[in-house]
Amino acid sequence: MKIAIVGSGYVGLVTGCCLADFGHNVVCVDKDEAKIAALARGSVPIFEPGLEDLAKANVAAGRLTFTTGLADAVRAAEVVFIAVGTPSRRGDGHADLTFIYDAAREIAAALDGFTVVATKSTVPVGTGDEVARIIAELNPGARFAVVSNPEFLREGAAIEDFKRPDRIVIGVEDDRARAVMTEVYRPLFLNQAPVQFTNRRAAELIKYAANAFLAMKITFINEVADLCEAVGADVQDVARGMGSDRRIGSKFLHAGPGFGGSCFPKDTRALVQIGADFGSPMRLVETTVAINDKRKAAMADRVAAACGGDLSGKTVAVLGLTFKPNTDDMREAPSLDLIRGLKNLGVRIAAYDPQGMEAAARILTGIRFAESAYDAASDAEAVVLVTEWNAFRSLDLARLKSTMAGSVFVDLRNVYRSHEMERHGFRYTSIGRPVEGAEQD
Repeated sequence: MKIAIVGSGYVGLVTGCCLADFGHNVVCVDKDEAKIAALARGSVPIFEPGLEDLAKANVAAGRLTFTTGLADAVRAAEVVFIAVGTPSRRGDGHADLTFIYDAAREIAAALDGFTVVATKSTVPVGTGDEVARIIAELNPGARFAVVSNPEFLREGAAIEDFKRPDRIVIGVEDDRARAVMTEVYRPLFLNQAPVQFTNRRAAELIKYAANAFLAMKITFINEVADLCEAVGADVQDVARGMGSDRRIGSKFLHAGPGFGGSCFPKDTRALVQIGADFGSPMRLVETTVAINDKRKAAMADRVAAACGGDLSGKTVAVLGLTFKPNTDDMREAPSLDLIRGLKNLGVRIAAYDPQGMEAAARILTGIRFAESAYDAASDAEAVVLVTEWNAFRSLDLARLKSTMAGSVFVDLRNVYRSHEMERHGFRYTSIGRPVEGAEQD
């Protein structure tokens, strides 16, 4: 099939590369000329394991091309995916649909023959209706159908998620569009990927509901972690006991500094606004957003408390900047709130991340970006492990301790064990776990 992808960011690029790998002929479109030129040279502007190799292989095979020319790409396509950004609108949390509607207007002008316009971006309920209205108004003679086909890609595992999905959700209002979208994903039927057809509005809501539920799960275990600290229990034991119940499951029951990233923060805020718009308040999601924001802001005080309270003029090493491992995405990462909070306490920051420092440097100022974890820890009063990269899971603890001025290690991801850290001379603090050997009331 001939497919056009409008928007060559994270979602568009992964979608385009994977669909090309299925054997489709894919053109990825973007207005950013520098990005398109880099992609044409085989340089992928984001870090996602395996993506650059996949792009190069399909460019070489002639199935994947990149262009700034939307009209030609759309005119030749049987399916046009809209994969542009829908960031939170400043001030109110609504999803900003400016790029979606701009894309719809440009697509309308270029349609030639029956074309399925599939919204891949995460959009509020009713967006597909408006896209259809825009196209019909601008091109009354156009033969088209608008469908909703939300993405469910985890950063760091996006290719695996696309090729072996838990489900493929397709919201359709037209039998011909249903047949076309079935053909798009036909190569996945060999993996028995479950395709769920719904109406368009249900598909739009599924993505928000799924992300909000996972965000609530993270927030719940974080509150349980605080309770564990108060009563002397280990949150990892509690999470394991909960997760062994198949109705609950173990995923997303990992206590930490709060959720961040490109999806959960903006999608939970957007769902709150969707509920308000339709007169159906999303109270649990509202609370999830508030608790998570408060938690991320409190991490600096947690570090200060571990150090005895006064950190002014001292250095703290931050290990991990991205919101999760295996990505260079810094959007709403917990490290940002932590670093801002520590700077407000007069702390000097040395930071290291295996992939995120270039992106972090565009956001953060007044900190030292180190060459390694050990370089970051040099003369530091405390080390804070924020992102659980594999490189931080087996640190040479003796070497790390020998470079430090102090002995505090704050583990916000519960990677290490208390007895192991104490044996190496650290004053160790983690999340939701009692200090081993301490007496309980």
